[in-house]
Amino acid sequence: MMHDQFVYRQATRVSGVGVIIQAALALFLLVFGNLAGDTGLILAGLYVATGILSWTTLTVLFYQHKLERVESLENEEVALARGAASSVFEGERIEHQAAARRLRLMHQWLAPIASLLVAVMLGFLCYGTLSWLARQDSVTNTTTFRVGSHLGWQLALCTALSLVTFIFSRFVAGMAKQPAWQNLRGGAGVMVGNALVLLALAVGTVFQVFKKDDVLEAIAYGIAIYVGVIAAEILLNLILNLYRPRKVSDTPRPAFDSKLLGLAAAPDSIVRSINEAVNYQFGFDITSSWGYQLLLRSVLRLCTLGVVVLLIMSMIVVVQPSEQAVRLRGGRVIGGVAQGSLLFKWPWPIESVERYDIDQIRTLVLGGNLLPTSSVNLWPVDGEPDSERLPFIVLASSLQNAAAGSNVDGSASILSPTSAADAAAVSNQFALIDADIVLEYRVRTDGLLDYLQFCGDTRMRGSALDMRERVLKAIAMREASQLFSTRSIDQVLSPTGDSLVSQLTQRVQGAFDRSRSGVEVLGILLPVLRPPAGEAAGMFEELSIDVQNARKIVDEANRMLNVTLSTLAGNPERAHAIVAAIDQLQTLERLHGSDAPAAREQRAAVEKMIIDARAQAASVISSARARRWDALMRARTTSSEVLGQAASYHTAPEIYRERAIMAVLTRALAAARIKYVLAVDPSRVEFDIQMEQPEPGLNLGDYLEKKE
Repeated sequence: MMHDQFVYRQATRVSGVGVIIQAALALFLLVFGNLAGDTGLILAGLYVATGILSWTTLTVLFYQHKLERVESLENEEVALARGAASSVFEGERIEHQAAARRLRLMHQWLAPIASLLVAVMLGFLCYGTLSWLARQDSVTNTTTFRVGSHLGWQLALCTALSLVTFIFSRFVAGMAKQPAWQNLRGGAGVMVGNALVLLALAVGTVFQVFKKDDVLEAIAYGIAIYVGVIAAEILLNLILNLYRPRKVSDTPRPAFDSKLLGLAAAPDSIVRSINEAVNYQFGFDITSSWGYQLLLRSVLRLCTLGVVVLLIMSMIVVVQPSEQAVRLRGGRVIGGVAQGSLLFKWPWPIESVERYDIDQIRTLVLGGNLLPTSSVNLWPVDGEPDSERLPFIVLASSLQNAAAGSNVDGSASILSPTSAADAAAVSNQFALIDADIVLEYRVRTDGLLDYLQFCGDTRMRGSALDMRERVLKAIAMREASQLFSTRSIDQVLSPTGDSLVSQLTQRVQGAFDRSRSGVEVLGILLPVLRPPAGEAAGMFEELSIDVQNARKIVDEANRMLNVTLSTLAGNPERAHAIVAAIDQLQTLERLHGSDAPAAREQRAAVEKMIIDARAQAASVISSARARRWDALMRARTTSSEVLGQAASYHTAPEIYRERAIMAVLTRALAAARIKYVLAVDPSRVEFDIQMEQPEPGLNLGDYLEKKE
């Protein structure tokens, strides 16, 4: 083919048509995507819009090629008109050809700059799409991935536009086989890229019809990666073009001419490359043999047979004894629940089977990441794994400091008086705890249908839990929060009576049953249950030790009290009854006096209660009674002796008196070693002294009491 202006005029027209198709397609996808509310179509429209710059660059280049050819023909006509005549400017004519110079500048600057802009736009589109898809699970995200409601129209339009763009890319790729039109390969690659993106959206729409909601979002993720790969290839081509050697007559290849997309635009080259690789491996032309040709002629039948076999195999599903399965048609449950049997269904995609292992124990962690635990579980943990752990609210302890307007360490509060009072009021009523809760559950034997109808199993990208698990986690967290909010921090950290775990298990199971979730709670584990992390955990350990010491002192005092009461009254209950009776006696004595009949009766009743107890108090009373009777009997003895001597006194008072005095002196002088007689008339005293030698040995007479 001669490289004249008509050749490049045709390439310019085709490039212009490519610009129009690219712009119209981008505008249509963006408008229809916004009207239908489909995120995938909007993403495809943005990608198609980046190809407008590539087609525009090709149009400008081919148009400049046409101008350069026209200028070259004019120079040749001028040279022919001059004939053999020569000019002094013959050597400088080429340097002053304006169209040729502009063409070289376009290949040197316009094509690389346009390629760089295309790579930058594709890179921004890839980064923005991946970042936006990654934020889908964030609570702060205001926009979500949307799917249009007109799935039929979307499928028809995507399929038709994909076919049209692929046919146009094949047409352009055929033109690019000519050396003059070889730069059209970049346009063919851009157009086949449009076809691939639209075909992917059509496949995703088919899955969306069968309620596979996550397929379209996965395809959007794949489109973003594909855009990033194309942008990287363009940048690599741009760098390689700077160092690639080429002849002066070679037309420079734009960097946006993707070789990956060129293979898709010309699939016959792929088959040719495969044939050449097969011949090279076997060492001879095996592709021309009858066996290889038979295989090529029968490949369609073999593929059809394979598809039929796969469809037949998809109609039979083996359900294990530990599994239960149901048939789904368009997302609706068909028939009953099968277990441990063969299940027959229509081939995919008409019907599908959902199988669940009902014996599998599933674990669901409530809250944040689990804290590390060891054999000795201390409350303060160094290096918290999750700084966003949310504590639970519980009632304040009975030992809570009620001092408003001061901090825990006694320093003055930095809040305003009103805020400090409010904070103190809240802190006196509520407290915080940190807990790790692990829920173990499985599907009920008769609850598979409830489990499937309870919630969908869609899994948001970036989330480890599907929608059903997230709902179960929310319900369990609600029950845990409500249970903790009705218990004080002492009751939570040191539960008494019914176990906190059993209470929580019953509440969660009841909530699941009310929600018809089809879930059986096997158990709830609390690997960590502590005050909030930080200094509070260590301070709480000290408080717990002090509380235990206080309880020890109180228990010791109660033990001593019980021992004392048991010693005095037999047992504490009888002692309390005696004290109550004594209080009643004191009340009667204050009201009516100690000699009142009621007081005497109550006093006698108290004494009887004490005596009946047969304890130390009864012993003291009995001893007192014995001493009283002893004193009384001694007094009666003395009284009887005195009364017995009254007759002697009345008969001879003087003699009785002298005899009594002499008896007193006898008792007194018997113990005195030196004896003096004072104020006694000597004429009336007679001394009878008898000197006796004390007899050695035992003289019982010295030890016998002599009668007066």
